Amino acid sequence: MITDVQLEDFKNKLLDRRVQIEKNLRGTTLELDQMRDLELNDEGDYAAAAAETIVDSAILLQQRKELTEIELALDKIKYKTFGICEMCEDPIGLARLEVKNFARYCITCREINEKELKKH
Repeated sequence: MITDVQLEDFKNKLLDRRVQIEKNLRGTTLELDQMRDLELNDEGDYAAAAAETIVDSAILLQQRKELTEIELALDKIKYKTFGICEMCEDPIGLARLEVKNFARYCITCREINEKELKKH
């Protein structure tokens, strides 16, 4: 069982991470906008800019996904369902939550879920 103190700690970590991701998203979006405005002189410039844009876009996508997971975890804290596996409804281990504050599944259910996703 997660104590109120631990829950408050998780909430603060999630809020801090949300602020960091929002800052990263603003910065990366601004960089991408600036790159689109660049005058590219040759194919090398274009290739370098395109590669960087692909990497930045992948990072943006991953960070937006994490932001969604953080928002969901914050809602779970609010509604007192944080730390409960969405599949089996057993408590998610504290060690797992320390590593991944927004974990939605216990280790066993996460593995089952990943195997199911790979099948489709």
